[in-house]
Amino acid sequence: MKNYMKMSQLYAPTLKEDPSEAELASHRLLLRAGMIRKTAAGLYSYLPLAWRSLLKIENVIREEMDAIGAQEILVPMVVPGEIWQESGRWDVYGPELLRLKDRHGRDFVVGPTHEETFVDLVRNELRSYKQLPVTLYQIQDKFRDEMRPRFGLMRGREFIMKDAYSFDATVEGMQKSYDEQKAAYARICERCGLRALPVVADSGQIGGDTSVEYMALADAGEAELVWCDCDYAADVEAACVGIEVEEGPGTTCERIETPCEGSIASLAQFMGISEKACRKSFAIIAEDGTPVLCLLPGDHELNEVKAEHAFGHYDVMDEEQMAKYGLVKGYMGPIGADERVRVVADTSLRDSKSWLVGANEAGYHIKGACPGRDFTVNEWIDLASAKEGDACPHCGKPLHGARGIEVSQVFQLGTKYSDAMGATFMDEDGVEKPFQMGCYGIGVSRTLAAVVEQHHDEHGIIFPVCVAPFEVEVVPLDIKGEVWEAADRIANELVDAGIEVVVDNRKERPGVKFNDADLMGFPYQVVCGKRGIKDGTVEVKERATGQREDVAIADVVPYLAEKVIAQRK
Repeated sequence: MKNYMKMSQLYAPTLKEDPSEAELASHRLLLRAGMIRKTAAGLYSYLPLAWRSLLKIENVIREEMDAIGAQEILVPMVVPGEIWQESGRWDVYGPELLRLKDRHGRDFVVGPTHEETFVDLVRNELRSYKQLPVTLYQIQDKFRDEMRPRFGLMRGREFIMKDAYSFDATVEGMQKSYDEQKAAYARICERCGLRALPVVADSGQIGGDTSVEYMALADAGEAELVWCDCDYAADVEAACVGIEVEEGPGTTCERIETPCEGSIASLAQFMGISEKACRKSFAIIAEDGTPVLCLLPGDHELNEVKAEHAFGHYDVMDEEQMAKYGLVKGYMGPIGADERVRVVADTSLRDSKSWLVGANEAGYHIKGACPGRDFTVNEWIDLASAKEGDACPHCGKPLHGARGIEVSQVFQLGTKYSDAMGATFMDEDGVEKPFQMGCYGIGVSRTLAAVVEQHHDEHGIIFPVCVAPFEVEVVPLDIKGEVWEAADRIANELVDAGIEVVVDNRKERPGVKFNDADLMGFPYQVVCGKRGIKDGTVEVKERATGQREDVAIADVVPYLAEKVIAQRK
């Protein structure tokens, strides 16, 4: 027989005040509601309420993975360094990869992701095309040694993740596996109560040619994205959009005095023109040591990810380095720069013939500069970050801007790992070929944080039924006599009806109980008071809407069961 949970026994130590270190609503509320506790920077313990929600998220994931034929396994969290060396990621992953040695001096890593481990697992077992396709997944803790862990579960060092890896014989097969996972991820977001957009993304350290992120829209999201009514959406790091530029003043190359602050905004104001008519310069040192001057439309910023793809791990020049190459901070431009400087301009500027650029002299700019006539652009590259108002690459309409929380991402890896690690199968013609792979990740703990970011108010969390730790809270205003008897009976009948119930049986004032109920965010509250019990009713409050309704005690269980079951997904 199932029993309801009593609040007096529930380990959920709530906080009255907002924790000083908590910046985001999810971090603040999960701490205040007694759901998580910080162990160290980026490391959190999940207390019973959070753990119940996490298990529900995991179950949604399992159901969707099993529905498309993916098979769950579990591999070690600590894996041999030699397979990371074999894939080529040992030296390039960066300091986020936690490396360690065992007592014998052998290299190991604490897995931030498990492409190598899964390839190593199957490469001696899947030998024939007849065994394919295969998709394997796990739900496991990961560790990434973030330099600045912050925002609670949003960017921790240890986190719970579901990662899946598909192995196919053909590109067409890989595409099918990828499409199935992508569709499953959309359903997972929907079932967890998240409004999320699939956005074109950069593949980052995972690699591969195609990647899509599912971004849960939230004002506090750490990622910037652009989207269009035509269903196009992209992370600003990966978006290739139409950028509107304006011609600069004049058509004759002329040095002019510009006694302004050296910023694009002050320059545009001084000249009486739009920032779109100015040209912005960034000076960097490429990974190979080449000095590079990047030129962009004045109203756009250099995209760090695109720049890294173009120049490798680059460094921003300091003023001493700028002086070495004839560049002046705040007044940089391609004219007068040292001949060793490689000039690279954003592709949006290719057709522009009149540029307003720095003169490499404090207090001066050059107007009417024309590429090809007055200076040479060595290469045209897409370098600018997309922003709201840029043109959609699909339909040409102005893009909307938003912020989002990345909760999941899907990748087409192709043969990146199977080639590097010699993972092959025999095709129907007897030819050895590398697996066509995809990989697919969902941040389980991050999904919980995203749910709270999207579902809260000034009083606390508002859990959707599908991921709520408990579906109904019964709040007796007296814990003895007829009030308690009615509350106990209702709670037991709800449990018998398959509803998850917690009862606040603490000797606390009603206000304390109501505040904690709102803070913890259970979807429905059943308030039992003396006056209502005498009239044969209880008050039912829906947390999401705040709507209150008096319901007959005899009807409250079927009333709530119908509502709760309808909202389970």
